[in-house]
Amino acid sequence: MTLLQVSDISKKDKLGFELQPLSFQVENGQKVAIMGASGSGKSTLLRIIAGWAQPDEGGTVLFEGEKVWGPDYRLIPGHPGIAYLSQHYELRNNYRVEELLGYANQLSEEEAGKLFEICRISQFLKRKTDQLSGGEKQRIALARLLVTKPKLLLLDEPYSNLDLIHTHILKSVIRELGETYGITSLLVSHDPDDVLPWADHLIILRDGQLVQQGVPAEVYRQPADAYAAGLLGEFQLFPPDKAKVFALMPGIVINGRSLMVRPEQFRLVNDGSEAIKGVVKEVLFGGSYHDVVVEVPGNLLTVRTTASRHQKGDAVFVALPSKGIWFLP
Repeated sequence: MTLLQVSDISKKDKLGFELQPLSFQVENGQKVAIMGASGSGKSTLLRIIAGWAQPDEGGTVLFEGEKVWGPDYRLIPGHPGIAYLSQHYELRNNYRVEELLGYANQLSEEEAGKLFEICRISQFLKRKTDQLSGGEKQRIALARLLVTKPKLLLLDEPYSNLDLIHTHILKSVIRELGETYGITSLLVSHDPDDVLPWADHLIILRDGQLVQQGVPAEVYRQPADAYAAGLLGEFQLFPPDKAKVFALMPGIVINGRSLMVRPEQFRLVNDGSEAIKGVVKEVLFGGSYHDVVVEVPGNLLTVRTTASRHQKGDAVFVALPSKGIWFLP
């Protein structure tokens, strides 16, 4: 069942930025991530969906079949059933947390207690808001939205101002909220670590235009262009003259095209019959992986491996399986 229908939404601001006509739909229970570089229109799109920003004429946002009106038509911005957590959320000072949560609460005592446990805020209910850290305040702001029982949750760069510890906590909270309540969610981010493990559907924007959308795994493996590829992780681009060396491998036909490869697609193998011989130039420790930089004829390759005993100067063989590689259009 379609919960949200975005049709030909556009917006041009006074500074010259223009969100080009954009259309997509979100199904009930779906988790959608919106990615793009800074200034690509992610937050503008989310604010329009929330009813906090006014789109230009001609486009519509339908939520449960009802039009979402912007601030030009509503005295108080927003739409019933849609909860929007801005990057610039605010909590009133000198209020106890339980007071702030109680004002808008539509849950029973048992339901509220369960929600507060999931949001990891039960221990803060008696505290005043000026006694909390930024990460704690953000989870309380999120809970304050959820006590209204929304059907759509919009999260605008929720991890951007958090340290690593609070980021991990909030990611666990958002994941558990989805599993427990099945709430439909849209999340804006520019970090693939925020998006790839979480989203069902991915939308990529660039300069206000839709670049690509689809299942995250498919977009990661078959990006529309170098911009989409770079948003989702590291890759190497080999122009046709550099890519020719890979034509020696089974199943790879270059035909004058530029080849794009992610570091985990390369393999270090023992047999050189279907591989390129090279010399290790550097081994970089990444925590759960090693990046082995290998010099082969005419190229430097970065091979990502979970375990490496190789050292600088070692002779190695690098293979590139043809499955999953892609060429620049």
